[in-house]
Amino acid sequence: MVRTVGVEEELLLVDEQSGDPRALSTAVLALAERRAEGDSAFESELHRQQLEFATEPRADMRELAEEILRWRAEAARSAAEAGGAVVALATSPLPVSPTIGEGVRYRWLADKFGLTTQEQLTCGCHVHVSVESDEEGVAVLDRLRPWLAVLLALSANSPFWQGQDTSYSSYRSRVWGRWPSSGPVEIFSSARRYHEEVQALIDTGVLRDEGMIYFDARLSHRYPTVEIRVADVCLEPADAALLATLARGLVETAARAWRAGDAPEPYGVGLLRMAAWQAGRRGLEGNLLHPATMRPAPARDVVRALLAHVRDALEDSGDLATAEDGIRRVLKTGTGARIQRDALARTGSLRDAVTECVTRTRG
Repeated sequence: MVRTVGVEEELLLVDEQSGDPRALSTAVLALAERRAEGDSAFESELHRQQLEFATEPRADMRELAEEILRWRAEAARSAAEAGGAVVALATSPLPVSPTIGEGVRYRWLADKFGLTTQEQLTCGCHVHVSVESDEEGVAVLDRLRPWLAVLLALSANSPFWQGQDTSYSSYRSRVWGRWPSSGPVEIFSSARRYHEEVQALIDTGVLRDEGMIYFDARLSHRYPTVEIRVADVCLEPADAALLATLARGLVETAARAWRAGDAPEPYGVGLLRMAAWQAGRRGLEGNLLHPATMRPAPARDVVRALLAHVRDALEDSGDLATAEDGIRRVLKTGTGARIQRDALARTGSLRDAVTECVTRTRG
């Protein structure tokens, strides 16, 4: 049986003319709900300058790609009616003073974490892949760990922060790393050990609840899925679909390895942090740390190694040709970070770069 996949995307709300982030989420959500007659895929996020949508679980990746396009278009329509636009950028290129959203949870975060909460105007892409049980899910998490940094590199879409070029491809990943529960994790070996560790973290009082377990990949606390959370939101909708396809391939490959009795790679969290930092810094330009060796290798070679790693799973689900085409395209055109920098170089204006990305967001 083919695993189902769902995608959650966070989008920035901006002024279409100036590119400045705008606190429009309340109005956009109301318009989207009215148009959908109450059955909306959209939710509020930590800041009022952003919006989130979630797809339905899909077994067919073409249907998932179509749904991503549909919800991006709906977000754009609702934002335009509210006087703004949506753009799939993982950080705002332009300076912004984010506005914390309404609600007890968001106020708690602001009181607890101070400036960290204020600065978290970042947009990610979360991919949910179905698993048969928590035991299978934890086995998958243990075997995914070396490959997550490659997904980050493929999705890198946040080179700018507060009007400056950060020199990173994914600066969002660096900002997100300020949360105390974020990043790569140890090998858990069993569902029991995983849940004990999660409960121990909550019992410290630092975290509010299980929803604040911000591991790069985790068991979803709402769905029977592994939730891969490492990626930036992708500028191009086709890249989001590629990310979801590769994520499903990784989950299926890891589950097969577990059933075959293959042990996970015993890398420590320190090495995984190095791999994530390198991916956030370089994206697909320069070297990444190769998951097989944790030594530097050209990014395109590492991406091809990822494709080889999941090839059997992609063949079995019928996604191999689409994934190959998607990887060729991304290696040729670059990630969102490269597209943003090229737009700035061409126009000389971050505002014009954001305006161009508004168009690209819709596909």
